[in-house]
Amino acid sequence: MADPKGFLTTGREVAQTRPVGERVRDWNEVYVPGSLLPIISKQAGRCMDCGIPFCHNGCPLGNLIPEWNDYAYREDWSAAQERLHATNNFPEFTGRLCPAPCESACVLGINQPAVTIKNVEVSIIDKAWDGGDVKPQVPERLSGKTAAVIGSGPAGLAAAQQLTRAGHTVVVYERADRIGGLLRYGIPEFKMEKRHINRRIEQMRAEGTKFRTGIEIGRDMTATDLRKRFDAVVIAAGATTARDLPVPGRELNGIHQAMEYLPLANKVVEGDFVAPPITAEGKHVVVIGGGDTGADCVGTAHRQGAASVTQLEIMPKPGEDRNAGQPWPTFPMLYKVTSAHEEGGERVYSVSTTHFEGDEDGNVQFLHLVEVEFVEGRLTQKPGTERRIPAQLVTLAMGFTGTDVENGLVAQFGLDLDERGNIARDADFATNVDGVYVAGDAGRGQSLIVWAIAEGRSAARGVDRFLTGASSLPAPIRPTDRSLMV
Repeated sequence: MADPKGFLTTGREVAQTRPVGERVRDWNEVYVPGSLLPIISKQAGRCMDCGIPFCHNGCPLGNLIPEWNDYAYREDWSAAQERLHATNNFPEFTGRLCPAPCESACVLGINQPAVTIKNVEVSIIDKAWDGGDVKPQVPERLSGKTAAVIGSGPAGLAAAQQLTRAGHTVVVYERADRIGGLLRYGIPEFKMEKRHINRRIEQMRAEGTKFRTGIEIGRDMTATDLRKRFDAVVIAAGATTARDLPVPGRELNGIHQAMEYLPLANKVVEGDFVAPPITAEGKHVVVIGGGDTGADCVGTAHRQGAASVTQLEIMPKPGEDRNAGQPWPTFPMLYKVTSAHEEGGERVYSVSTTHFEGDEDGNVQFLHLVEVEFVEGRLTQKPGTERRIPAQLVTLAMGFTGTDVENGLVAQFGLDLDERGNIARDADFATNVDGVYVAGDAGRGQSLIVWAIAEGRSAARGVDRFLTGASSLPAPIRPTDRSLMV
């Protein structure tokens, strides 16, 4: 146990954010550099090393949280990063982007603020990179087997790294111009600077993983050609079919899916554009969708100089405390204020968009909405609550409905889909096609980064067994796992 009295003597402290007026003028991460260093050891010491560490169950990766908390408390950073990497290929990603279901399951959180597990995690891995402890793990020998990975998001990267380390020759195919998937173009720079992705890619290259960008399987290369070249295939293409809003006026200019808007802002930071083709500058911006992607649109609009930002959510405003239907250790739906919300804008709950109104040139100018409420379990419009708000740029951040079937990948492989429209798989993450496996959102549906990495690792084990007859790779989860946490 780190500090037997730590949870009694030390209060919860988290990373400091930079002043709003400063951070909205750049795209750097919102946190004060180095703000965790003076406090993180004591924060790790708040871990009680419980007899039954529910944080393990809260984390799909099964992270060894009490172990690396103890090492962090003792400032044995080398041992801490070893324990951290034992279950997670990319803790610098999860430490920045995961909503931390482990903290919701923390035993201390029953009646006190939970341990800052996420902050401890990111501190350990950042120290490991700074201290040179993160090195390529080149396999001792090659198996002679080959595997292709379709998609370079967290699921694809995790599967590729595990398979490469098992001795297989792995090629990752990405349809975008850079590696990283939604980590690269869906996550704004202020949440995670892309240098964290770049150095992982260099580590993977040094280990032997090969990357091919600008190639979409199903269009630029057929599934048949891919199967001829490789002994096994892992599909980690995500669930990229966005949910749309089919209301009158949807065709007006200025209404975009979030994943049309956010990547262009990231491309400006990458140096591809001087200014984004879609910008919020000087406009009244409305973001439809109250989740994390919506918050990313809010923060991006602030940095582009929006005249105003309004975020709409059809569901009621969540409470600030757990309700009876979401007891510990489940992951509760609570009202949260992200860094983007700290920067300004208005959040409106229990409203539904009825239609858009444009000008004579076909550009959106107003959004018409109505308040809604639950009546006998169904959302119903409240008469007399209709109103319109200015909207010169609208982003749709309402989630995703499933795997992209338009590019031909599913049909060319001959893959079965499940009842939710995702690619079906068995306990080893294998599809109905021999030698073809699926991991991440493509098989699970829209989910969290931590689930993507866990599924990539698990699918790699299934592929390794298929190629060699056995596997020593760890498999943290099964496809049927539906954690109570998320």
